[in-house]
Amino acid sequence: MVRFRVADHSDAEAVAALHADSWRRHYRGAYSDAFLDGDIESDRLAVWSQRLGSGDPRLRTILAEDDGLVGFAHTVLDADPTWGVLVDNLHVVNGRKRGGIGSQLMARCGEHATEHGTGLYLWVLEQNVNAQSFYVARGGECVERGAVPPPGGVADRLNGAPACLRIAWRDPAVLYAASPRPS
Repeated sequence: MVRFRVADHSDAEAVAALHADSWRRHYRGAYSDAFLDGDIESDRLAVWSQRLGSGDPRLRTILAEDDGLVGFAHTVLDADPTWGVLVDNLHVVNGRKRGGIGSQLMARCGEHATEHGTGLYLWVLEQNVNAQSFYVARGGECVERGAVPPPGGVADRLNGAPACLRIAWRDPAVLYAASPRPS
């Protein structure tokens, strides 16, 4: 049975490993092969060590666990004055997709945004049509197209000029109102 909890600094390594694996599987073509095939684990570990150790009350990472990490969602409060809470990352272990973990993580993100009286949004790669379908099926609306920012601000980590789409939930309650919530 999947359990959910808020991450802390001791979870950085597991979160970074899942993040790196997910990027390698789904970001190829947008991110350069040299970056994805390089030491991306160390890059992600530096990011997650900083995020989970910062103590910044605007940052929240929810873990889904079942004999280890099977997914996570990271949100940033007050990320945008119009769209509200940013879902900066949502990743589920490859072998556990389509089992409701992503939906449960999104429900928790929706509750978090609702508790703060804001909308919810995220950016998804234009090439990631499966993720787009997932978000739209959960009530998200594509409201904008933009350029993908390079990971870590390093331009050569991108292939050309990939695009991303802003998916928004003006009322994030749609993410959890009809969703059963196991513990």
